[in-house]
Amino acid sequence: MSRVWDIPVQDSTRVRDVRVAAEAACARAGLDAHATAVAALVATELGTNLVKHAGGGRILIHLAAPSDTRAEDVPCVQIASLDHGPGIGDIPAAMRDGHTTASSSLGAGLGTCRRIAGEFDLHSRPGQGTVAVARITPARAPGDPRPREARSRTGTRAGGVTTSLAQAEHSGDAFSQVRSGTRVTLMLVDGLGHGDKAADASTAAVEELRRCADLPPAEILRHLHAALRATRGAAVGVAQLDEGTGRLTFAGVGNIGARLRTGGEWRPLISHPGIVGAHFPATVPLREAAWTPDSLLVLHSDGLPSRWVPPGDARLDAHDPAVVAAVVLRDAGSAARPLRDDASVAVLAPDPRRDPYDPTR
Repeated sequence: MSRVWDIPVQDSTRVRDVRVAAEAACARAGLDAHATAVAALVATELGTNLVKHAGGGRILIHLAAPSDTRAEDVPCVQIASLDHGPGIGDIPAAMRDGHTTASSSLGAGLGTCRRIAGEFDLHSRPGQGTVAVARITPARAPGDPRPREARSRTGTRAGGVTTSLAQAEHSGDAFSQVRSGTRVTLMLVDGLGHGDKAADASTAAVEELRRCADLPPAEILRHLHAALRATRGAAVGVAQLDEGTGRLTFAGVGNIGARLRTGGEWRPLISHPGIVGAHFPATVPLREAAWTPDSLLVLHSDGLPSRWVPPGDARLDAHDPAVVAAVVLRDAGSAARPLRDDASVAVLAPDPRRDPYDPTR
């Protein structure tokens, strides 16, 4: 099931809850003691920052995959911090190893978190808030020459965030990315309703995708329909990028939102009415588009308001797709307008190979 730890952090008493959740996620992922200690440190720092600098926020923790779609299939715990605080004025300074201004901090700071995590990225805008995402992976074996952050040869990256209604243990939403040769498939699934039964449906879809990711999107949906017959069903969106041809195809059944940005313009990719696993349409329309170096694809469940506004900050292009997804999720809701369902956002993006912390951008 899609286990999610969704922890509101409004005061220092919740920082311990964040650390405990990170350790529990590592145990669920089967990570070693060193990785678990790293996760605990990163989670504590991010939780402390929310209290000391942002006036509160939330931490989302779940199992994930590396953003590089060519990376090895390794267990990974993702820790995301979201806030509507004042933002960080001097990001390069904040990202220096050991830099911290919080008296209760462990002294690690964001720079240290960036160094010790498998992947770490942060986006902040004055007056709008901050999003930070860390992924914790097993420690490399001694003598392993590979860099800490592997880069895809093609540049395709994927990532996202998942939440659950009322901080429930399981979310009925899930997303998954699978590579098959030159094809990168990103799927977002929303099990009907919420809770364990909805999570059963989304889990079945994620498992089936691993077996049929070499097929085109419409055929994938038909395989998912058969696999989900024993569940309550789900809405599913499947996007597939063929890196060889530079073409993106999308097919969806049910209320899954999809928006593609190309050439600075956003366009919707419409899903077809129906329920995968219950009421499957006779035909599934296929949407196609060119994939260019400035393209960005956002998939989301109906837990996100339908009138959400695409991010307008050009600096986001250089950031991790999960950071982009977290910014979309954060900006779609607030304490005054909370999300009222499980919610998931998944993003597919090229790798611009630019430094997101470059102050000249």
